[in-house]
Amino acid sequence: MNHEELKQENIKELTELNQTLPTTEEFEAYSEKLKALSDPTRLKIIYMLGNGLKCTCAIQEVLDKPQSNISHHLKILKNAGFIKSEKEGVWVYHECNPKILELVDALIKEIK
Repeated sequence: MNHEELKQENIKELTELNQTLPTTEEFEAYSEKLKALSDPTRLKIIYMLGNGLKCTCAIQEVLDKPQSNISHHLKILKNAGFIKSEKEGVWVYHECNPKILELVDALIKEIK
């Protein structure tokens, strides 16, 4: 098979694959969610929330960052669907979806 024939075969295969992929709009939404993981503090928070409810104040103290900064990161993770939050009085507790932590951990181990 010469170069031109290989190119045409590649185009055919990729065109067929492209028809099965999510839409550009769906990829944009996925990209926005994945951006939530692109910050070191948020990655640490994902790991911290992997084994049950933790309050904002504990996360803030361990990471030694202002409450407003931690709340900002938690909001981004919550909006992306990676964590859940529940309020009890003045306290807010958060936890990570265990499957998300498993996937993030597997990805990090793969790219080390």
